[in-house]
Amino acid sequence: MQQSSEASPIGRQVKAQWWKRSLTKWQIKVYLSIVGIIIVIGVLLYTQNIVDRLIESEKRTVSLYAEILQNFTKSNNIESLFLIDKVTPTITFPCIVCDATGTPLEPFDQYSINTDIDTTLSIQQQRTKLTALITEMKLGYQPIDIRDADGNILSKVYYTNSVLVKRLRILPYVEIIIVTVFIGIGYLAFNYLKRNEESHIWVGMAKEAAHQLGTPISSMLAWIELLRLNRDDEQSFNETAGEMEHDIERLRSIANRFSLIGSEPKLMRENVSSIIEQTCVYFERRFPHLGRNITLTRTTDNDVYANVNAELFGWVFENLIKNAAEAIEVKEGMIDIAFVPANRTNHIALTIRDNGKGMSPKVKKQIFNPGFTTKKRGWGLGLSLSRRIIEEYHKGKLIVQSSVPGEGTVFVIEIPADITTTTAS
Repeated sequence: MQQSSEASPIGRQVKAQWWKRSLTKWQIKVYLSIVGIIIVIGVLLYTQNIVDRLIESEKRTVSLYAEILQNFTKSNNIESLFLIDKVTPTITFPCIVCDATGTPLEPFDQYSINTDIDTTLSIQQQRTKLTALITEMKLGYQPIDIRDADGNILSKVYYTNSVLVKRLRILPYVEIIIVTVFIGIGYLAFNYLKRNEESHIWVGMAKEAAHQLGTPISSMLAWIELLRLNRDDEQSFNETAGEMEHDIERLRSIANRFSLIGSEPKLMRENVSSIIEQTCVYFERRFPHLGRNITLTRTTDNDVYANVNAELFGWVFENLIKNAAEAIEVKEGMIDIAFVPANRTNHIALTIRDNGKGMSPKVKKQIFNPGFTTKKRGWGLGLSLSRRIIEEYHKGKLIVQSSVPGEGTVFVIEIPADITTTTAS
């Protein structure tokens, strides 16, 4: 039963689907947090880089503007005036030209750029607003001095960042808030889904327990009535007592199964074929009573051993066979269990194939979710428990290899084999 991972198509599919579920919930939270932090840091760095470039561009522009003004002051030529007219429209940030003392020059609309001064106001009101804006500009950048040929300061150019730069500086913090809110909502939604899933599990466990216990209990009530009726018939009495022993054993098995859920079960070296055979025999006796004509075949190998918990491992096969039987709607039903090449060395793999109604891709994606079921009277816990038993307790894998509506479904189970035993395919 051993084969390399490259050689087995089933193994590759098992591996691919297993990887999708290999992350635990806390790992998902950690990874999402790390991704969120990386995104925030990346956005901050990228935005800051853009802001720095814009600031440098604005500094170069205002420096060029001041240099042209200085040349015009020194030479008073037409060429400098022409350059001023060319450069001024390229300035996209507030800029004010003042005298040497920092008082705005008049006319204000000619010596101030992008200040949005209301020209309908009085000269004094305009000067007051410009002075307040200059005071604010001093906090950000030192003014650029315009000097004459002797080095004396004739005027000063005050400036501040454009609206775009100011918005870009705020943008990272807005983004951080948005990402934080997003992560918070995601965390709350994740916890809600988790609690909802746990609720489905508890409800499903209670109903599954009632369902599992109901059949043998009903049988025992019937056997008691038969005992009363046949108490004088020794042969009938003994036969009935024997059937009651079977039902009591069934109750014990059910109790053991549920007691093992949530705890670490003890794994023993077991013959896998023997467990499968016991489960198949159990169903073969009951299929006729269910009014179903189903052929249950198995291609097993008595030399295949694995470290399993027989109670739980048998429960998995019960769930899979029961689901397969309930999915069969044709007259001649078929359920086949067979060993197939495993994905990894020292592992064994089995397929459970049926010719039932199959599943749509949408149903296939949800089939293992706790509480999900397509049955009118189902509780959606059997397959969820089966996957947990195989994957968490037996360190194996349980997937739907394929399912075609109208043709049937194939499940694959893969678990570690007992390395002291040589298995055959």
